[in-house]
Amino acid sequence: MMLLHLPEGSDRPTLVSLPRDSAVTVPGQGRNKLNAAYAIGGPKLLVRTVETVTGIRVDNYMEIGFAGFVEIVDAVGGVEINVRAAVNDPKAGLKLKKGTQTLTGAQALGYVRTRKGGALPDYERTKRQRQFLSAVVKKAASPGTLINPFTSIPLAMSATDAVAVDEDTGVFDMLSLGLAMGDSPVTTVVPFGGTENVAGGEAVKWDRAKALALFEALAADQPVPKEILDAG
Repeated sequence: MMLLHLPEGSDRPTLVSLPRDSAVTVPGQGRNKLNAAYAIGGPKLLVRTVETVTGIRVDNYMEIGFAGFVEIVDAVGGVEINVRAAVNDPKAGLKLKKGTQTLTGAQALGYVRTRKGGALPDYERTKRQRQFLSAVVKKAASPGTLINPFTSIPLAMSATDAVAVDEDTGVFDMLSLGLAMGDSPVTTVVPFGGTENVAGGEAVKWDRAKALALFEALAADQPVPKEILDAG
């Protein structure tokens, strides 16, 4: 789950990963994991939960199926990803060398799903997901893709199956997303440390002070303090 903030003015957008196993207070449900909000009440309860725990109003909701992005990636001719460390995951049928390379849809899907690599696999996976989302939206919104009917038409058809939005989200909002991603957004994850037992089991506990500083900066359209940003 990710929160994209588009600030007023010329500052760069910020894309924040919200770990699905985060320990949060779900309105009317008590303490649970963040993804439980979606399981219990769908997008509406998920949005209410995110607004409650971050103090930030969510203007638009977009649900993206990573599986659907296989067709999108292939429709635009693949996406360029800088693979920071070689990946060998036989279960995912994925073997990638280190370095910048163009990934097919199947490879990209395996890349964002694999738990291989890093001391904290889920944490590393959120980095790859932000990296992938930025790359695919940037490629899809590029002039070379949009003016070419052999890519733009298959792209539009694939996107219909991969993306769902709330009733308040229109074409302009989706265009804003594309422009934001093309503007190389600041990417990070909610600061966390330790675990907490909730209704759904052991969950990731946010660093309250740092998380508060992060969300207060976003709410005020201020740059996120450098000491709070992760290395991704």
